Amino acid sequence: MKLDLSGHHALVCGASQGIGRASAIELAELGASVTLLARSAESLQALAAALPCRDGQRHAWHSVDMLDTARLGEVADAIAAMAPVHILINNTGGPPGGPVHTATTSAFETAFRQHLLAGQTLVQAFLAGMREAGYGRIVNVISTSVKEPIAGLGVSNTVRAAVASWAKTLAGEVAADGITVNNVLPGYTRTARLDGLLAARVQASGRDPDDIARDMLATVPARRFGEPAEVAAVVAFLCTPAAAYVNGVSIAVDGGRTRALS
Repeated sequence: MKLDLSGHHALVCGASQGIGRASAIELAELGASVTLLARSAESLQALAAALPCRDGQRHAWHSVDMLDTARLGEVADAIAAMAPVHILINNTGGPPGGPVHTATTSAFETAFRQHLLAGQTLVQAFLAGMREAGYGRIVNVISTSVKEPIAGLGVSNTVRAAVASWAKTLAGEVAADGITVNNVLPGYTRTARLDGLLAARVQASGRDPDDIARDMLATVPARRFGEPAEVAAVVAFLCTPAAAYVNGVSIAVDGGRTRALS
């Protein structure tokens, strides 16, 4: 199985923590040079210094807010000018919770800018390099809500579905160039996002956090929360030569919680 990513350059968004951080580590372990993107300069600098660095690997980082579309485009163009990006991991924090009927229009605008517009901006910056190399991997870390909407996450459900549809469309447009576009759908994973969801449910219900966690785990056949590294392993596999014929799919990494067949 061809899993070696030596000679490839990956850009990982949201790399300062959680699934993004774990994905950066996995890609570096497979031999890729990794550029890290997030808001926290201190965390990115520390991670870049800690990543495996051998056989010509070079790691870098850039601090940027995914909501600042213009600045993101400038940074992306500068990265592409330094070295073509062959692997793009679109990953950023989810929108705040709440029912869809009470969400403000500005909440939708913010979420679309942070997720869909950011992804489009990065793809347009890196697509030429992928085409020239005849090798491209775009992986979007989104949510199982694209298969089954999650109660209480109205804005997130909406924008995640839009990203999944965008990715499916893009997958068909670039496949002939040796580029794949896939989505990874994490379930309940031990990240800051999960901590936030738990805290919100505690605040809304007044119930004990352990009771709420048990209720959540009761819906997961594996009966445990996932680890960021488990999601990152799937992300990394989709970036390898071995996954060249996997395109336009959404893969749940959720311990079996999603009941939908497709």
